[in-house]
Amino acid sequence: MTTAVKVDDEAKARLEELQAQIRLDAGKKVTQQELLSRLIDDAYDSRKDVVESFRDTTAPASDDDVAAFLTGSFDSGTDTDEDDIDDILYG
Repeated sequence: MTTAVKVDDEAKARLEELQAQIRLDAGKKVTQQELLSRLIDDAYDSRKDVVESFRDTTAPASDDDVAAFLTGSFDSGTDTDEDDIDDILYG
């Protein structure tokens, strides 16, 4: 069973370029369907990396950013534990 998958023009062009590169370097003519199947198999085998590539990346805050965030904070001199915070936030 085959199913159509829509890709944008840039992805299609890159797929065709890969197809041509395989023909030139490996001397083997492959269909785009064969190529996509191989790419999917490879991605499936390294799915952790594929999943990670879709995560939003964040960088650690710089020392200057941390200092700016802490500017204006002060020690009230009152010991506060988690229960106190819960009481203040949730009543």
